[in-house]
Amino acid sequence: MAERTPRRRRRRLIAAAALATGVLTGVAACSPGPSGGSATSAKTSGPVSTDPAKAGKVTLTVWDQNTDPGANVSTEALNKAFMAKYPNVTIKRVSRSFADLKTTLKLALSSANPPDVVQANQGYPDMGAFVKAKLLQPVDRYAKAYGWDSSFPSQLLDLNRFSPDGKTWETGDLYGVSQTGEIIGVYYNKAKLKSLGLSVPTTLGGFETALAKAKASGLQPLSYGDADKSPGIHIFGVIQALVAGKPEVRKLVFDEGDAKWTDSGTLKAATTLRRWADKGYLGSGFNGKSKDQAVDSFGRGTSLFLLEGTWQSAVLAPKMKQNVGFTALSPAAGQPPLTQGGEGLAWSVTSKSKHPDVAGAYIDFLVNKNGMKVAASHGNLPALPPADYKPTPGTVDADILTRWKAVSEKDGLLPYLDYTTPTFYDTLTAAVQELTAGHLTPKAFTTRLQSDYSSFQNSR
Repeated sequence: MAERTPRRRRRRLIAAAALATGVLTGVAACSPGPSGGSATSAKTSGPVSTDPAKAGKVTLTVWDQNTDPGANVSTEALNKAFMAKYPNVTIKRVSRSFADLKTTLKLALSSANPPDVVQANQGYPDMGAFVKAKLLQPVDRYAKAYGWDSSFPSQLLDLNRFSPDGKTWETGDLYGVSQTGEIIGVYYNKAKLKSLGLSVPTTLGGFETALAKAKASGLQPLSYGDADKSPGIHIFGVIQALVAGKPEVRKLVFDEGDAKWTDSGTLKAATTLRRWADKGYLGSGFNGKSKDQAVDSFGRGTSLFLLEGTWQSAVLAPKMKQNVGFTALSPAAGQPPLTQGGEGLAWSVTSKSKHPDVAGAYIDFLVNKNGMKVAASHGNLPALPPADYKPTPGTVDADILTRWKAVSEKDGLLPYLDYTTPTFYDTLTAAVQELTAGHLTPKAFTTRLQSDYSSFQNSR
């Protein structure tokens, strides 16, 4: 195996402590500035014009994946406000689902007329590949001009850094900033939970007990649809976090130490997920159902639980009012919660944008204090929650903020698994579908993941 340069392991993943002790109390945890190098090309250096009004007539093409209701409404509102403030700028928005963005964005970036601003998923499969192909430009000069390097904790910024060759994540130039924070957790139907004589589960064991009781009562335990593939990453990732533990997960995703995807923790997680499928906890035909169908099913009261991201609160709250709650699970009683999460996709400037300064101003409009406030007002969890962000008690948004704090304060935020290698998204999502369908044993599942991981290690 080729010798690899060790990644410097920041204080701890995904802004956990910084968000909890600084941002979440209304005080931004400041860093002294970008930890990576500055841009060196002529196109990405020099003075920044922060006034789009001086740019003349501009059409700014923006690709995003904000198709969920809360994210869609807030994006539309901010786009409208930006164009009202700068009448010379027209925003041409192209919105794709996450799955569609995964398959179409690179083609769009490589075309003769690429977009100016895109949302790029962190990690090797997307952002790293785009940086390697020179399809994104560093935004360090915008971070300095707009103060992102001081308003965002360094841990959040580091998630959007890459070396110029795209080979080393979390170091080098900055390639974007994110508007939202997010965690994966358990939505629950309060009335149905009460009817079963159950309290809100706080541990994996308690959750499995509730799944079994719901199934025995004739109620579908969990709404689940994996046709979009990303739900498979989330459900397996949450289980893996709880049974393998955060040191093992972090070593795997961040390529540290001698951890392997065939180790006992990951094997136990795969065995647990397969057991849930075999017992009918996931329902039937789930690999042919979309995540939207699963969310809708839960919202209509056909199941007890939904394991999904915080971005779904804007879908569920209008339908279920105060009958929906949200929690994050702990490995065992007395232990802090562990789950996947971090920040939403980064807003990035493409390398071929004809209007990079307008693009930079647009991104700042999304992530400044007002942008965060607008996002929060539409049911999104902002990456930097405003000091006055206080959701109504008893609502799912209040639950989410409480759990976000609990997870962050106890360093329980773990990375999304698809960050691991350039090909891991495809490998993992296909393997989860085969595992839950009964076409792949837990051991064969972990072996397939390790094969992808080993190939990446040996190529570096």
